[in-house]
Amino acid sequence: MTVVRMKDLSDGGLRLYSGMTDGQLKRGEGLGPGLGNGAFIAESLRVIERALDAGVRPISLFVEEHWFEHERPVIERVEADYPETTVYVASNGQFRELTGYEVTRGALAAFERPPLPGMDEVLEGARRVAILEDVANYANMGSLFRSAAALGIDAVLVSPSCHDPFYRRCARVSMGAVFQVPWTRIDAPREWAPSTVPILRDRGFTVMAMALRDGAVPLDACIGQTGGRVALVLGTEGDGLFESTIEACDRTVIIPMAHEVDSLNVAVAGAIAFWELRR
Repeated sequence: MTVVRMKDLSDGGLRLYSGMTDGQLKRGEGLGPGLGNGAFIAESLRVIERALDAGVRPISLFVEEHWFEHERPVIERVEADYPETTVYVASNGQFRELTGYEVTRGALAAFERPPLPGMDEVLEGARRVAILEDVANYANMGSLFRSAAALGIDAVLVSPSCHDPFYRRCARVSMGAVFQVPWTRIDAPREWAPSTVPILRDRGFTVMAMALRDGAVPLDACIGQTGGRVALVLGTEGDGLFESTIEACDRTVIIPMAHEVDSLNVAVAGAIAFWELRR
């Protein structure tokens, strides 16, 4: 392992931490053929550890001098498993100058983006699946993954236009759960359901859309009638699910609410629904 204590900020390896958006990192813009799948930045010790637990390969670590001893266990772990990794150590002022903000959670790490598995691999053995449609808010996306991990969801499918679970703030909100729950992106047009729901149905899933529609039934009333394998579709706030999604699904379900409240934040609704699916 190479430990570089920064004298200036011109080292090319630091480009990953400054001047590149999450989207550019994802596309691997200018990162060379060795990072053909792109890269992502992980922030906080928990997220870094869970990425390592999942076998994701680190490219480098970037840590402030006063966090170095605190982060030593993960630095030593990376040194043992990935000795080619560079650790950049910067002063507080250098860190802020490069990143534009002050991190109070410890190290940052750049990771090689792993290729996503196919849908068949993700669904293998899964009985409870969450499908996220057009969720574009990183906090909601991260919270949904955290709840999915905590409440026993076996796999997550994200629609073509969902927020990327590997993006830095999403992974941080999830507390690294994006590396614990098997997931992949649906390979389909933006209105994915007409082509994808039949595939799920052929695999024995009852596909249920959470939506405020006439005829929707309480989720807890139909869990025992599904035949065992359930895929639950949650949509973005505001517009909700596509009409084509609702029409393609087997059932439309709701969470019963009081005091004329008609909806919940999608992350809250997801946590409640995942709890119900545990039955």
